[in-house]
Amino acid sequence: MSEFWIYFQIGLKHVLDIHAYDHVLFLIALAVPFSFKDWKQIVLLVSMFTIGHTLALLLSIFGIIAIKVNVVELLIPITILITALFNLFTAGKSSKKDSVNLVFFITLFFGIIHGLGFSNYFKSILGGTPSSKLIPLGEFALGIEAAQVVVVFVVFVLSYIVQTVFRFSKRDWTLVMSAFIIGVVLPMIVESKIWIR
Repeated sequence: MSEFWIYFQIGLKHVLDIHAYDHVLFLIALAVPFSFKDWKQIVLLVSMFTIGHTLALLLSIFGIIAIKVNVVELLIPITILITALFNLFTAGKSSKKDSVNLVFFITLFFGIIHGLGFSNYFKSILGGTPSSKLIPLGEFALGIEAAQVVVVFVVFVLSYIVQTVFRFSKRDWTLVMSAFIIGVVLPMIVESKIWIR
């Protein structure tokens, strides 16, 4: 049980790390168009991220896939940017079913990319054969899922407060938060090490 808690905590800290806020930014961008009544959809999206993240780590552990760190560090903010831009163009529109399908694939893609970004560190903290890393990987994935649900819940609470107390419309809330996220990730893209020759 103590070993479970170790890898579960690593998963929690991986998402909630204040210095690696790209993960939280993506979750905010993902959750901001939704509310408590849409909890099933957002849980599905969050779970898709975890599946993508875990799949990337699995492929990395078995040496099936590898990608340069600089490329991953550029792709992560680009995926956040795509999600936030998608929110800007669909805010207030009622075709939520189509948007969930598109964001579903973006979320899976983000999970894979983010998992590849974390794969080197994950492999370094685990010894042994690839197959011996499967159980810790599952425990880590549960920690990620739990942390993501916490972040989404906080976003929903803030959304509720802003819309009821401060009388923001859902559309305005989505636009403001998406614009804020874009403002944060654009410098991350511009300052990426990949541009340095």
